Amino acid sequence: MNAEQRAASVRLLVLDVDGVLTDGRLYFGADGEAMKVFDVRDGHGVRLLREAGIEVAILSARRSPIVERRARELGIGPVIQGAADKGVALAELMRALQVNPRQCAYVGDDWPDLPALAQAGFAATVADAAPEVRQVAHWASSAPGGRGAVRELAEFILRAQGRLDELRRRHGGPAQDADA
Repeated sequence: MNAEQRAASVRLLVLDVDGVLTDGRLYFGADGEAMKVFDVRDGHGVRLLREAGIEVAILSARRSPIVERRARELGIGPVIQGAADKGVALAELMRALQVNPRQCAYVGDDWPDLPALAQAGFAATVADAAPEVRQVAHWASSAPGGRGAVRELAEFILRAQGRLDELRRRHGGPAQDADA
């Protein structure tokens, strides 16, 4: 099965944070983590997926109030932070949401993501991911993490599901998929 066929079945997209939604750099001040930088295009991609009825979740090994805030802004429901084993956490999330692995996409960028990527029916990564992650991924963005990779993935999923044109029209964009 190719990447487009896998993306056509996605009902749940699970996102890593550092290196996927952000560029992976961590900014610390005297009181701990001070800042994360998110790309507005990625946020719009998340909103488009949700508008199309695709659930979006966050799964991170780190804990950050900044992530909680960004998730609230984007309407992301399940937010799992501090996951020591992302494979176990993803399996529990799929079970709780009653989504089978074929319907789940996971996007990660580094070794801790490998167990989750192995479970997901559609494993995705970013352009600047670790080589081991790129080897197991079914799809890789041309954009690096934190710089539009999630938006690119959102459009790929929506195109595979035949929903991209409809959403573009709804948002005032061109009626025909420019990549078709």
